[in-house]
Amino acid sequence: MTEPAPLLTLDGRQSAAAAAIQRGVTRLLRAHGFATLTEVTLASGNRADVLAIGRSGELFIVEIKSSLADFRSDRKWPNYCDYCDRFYFAAGADFDQAVLPPDRGLIIADRHGGEFVRHPADDRLAAGRRRAVTLLFARLAAARLQSGLDPDFTSP
Repeated sequence: MTEPAPLLTLDGRQSAAAAAIQRGVTRLLRAHGFATLTEVTLASGNRADVLAIGRSGELFIVEIKSSLADFRSDRKWPNYCDYCDRFYFAAGADFDQAVLPPDRGLIIADRHGGEFVRHPADDRLAAGRRRAVTLLFARLAAARLQSGLDPDFTSP
């Protein structure tokens, strides 16, 4: 019997620093009762670094910034706010926090965990968008689980 494929693998697009921040962010969110998925393509076509859903259905998106150049070259992050109740940036401890918009949340993380530095105001999603993002989360989580349990399956 062969071992199933790992359920979480890096897709090669992340730097080592971004992967470490991602791990710390997901650990922090899980400790606060959230389920998380990484690298989630939204209906807009943009890919969220971390999408999290809480016990009462609240949706958070976390955009990881591993360097100042990464932040300065990113023009898509404002679009993520249309798909979550709260939007956070996550960065390492050495990141210059002053460049990040003060009205957005901030998480400082490393591979061992993270901490909330500031929380943004809630920007509640409309019911239709909430349903769509929640279904995306559920279907993607189930598909990833099934792929890990049965890696040899191919769709007809």
